[in-house]
Amino acid sequence: MAKITYIEHGGTEHVVDVANGLTVMEGARDNGIPGIEADCGGACACSTCHVYVHPDWVAKLPAKEDMEEDMLDFAFEPNPERSRLTCQIKVTDALDGLIVQMPEKQI
Repeated sequence: MAKITYIEHGGTEHVVDVANGLTVMEGARDNGIPGIEADCGGACACSTCHVYVHPDWVAKLPAKEDMEEDMLDFAFEPNPERSRLTCQIKVTDALDGLIVQMPEKQI
């Protein structure tokens, strides 16, 4: 289980416990976190679960695979260093304390 902080674009924070094995996107969906739409349901076929990972966490996450890199091209204002698709980040104990911020909008 990992405690993850989701920060809406306007600054509202949501701190939730997410079970190991789920994705960061599923944690947001299951807890009603606004700002992560997840239109494709986690298939990495859209960019509507895009977030900016807190700088302290960027190097701690697994590297992006090619499919995620390609889909981030369609995200709203992607940041080459900090942007991730939450459907591609599996929750483990190592992610306890992860902080992600939603963009202004999802496209």
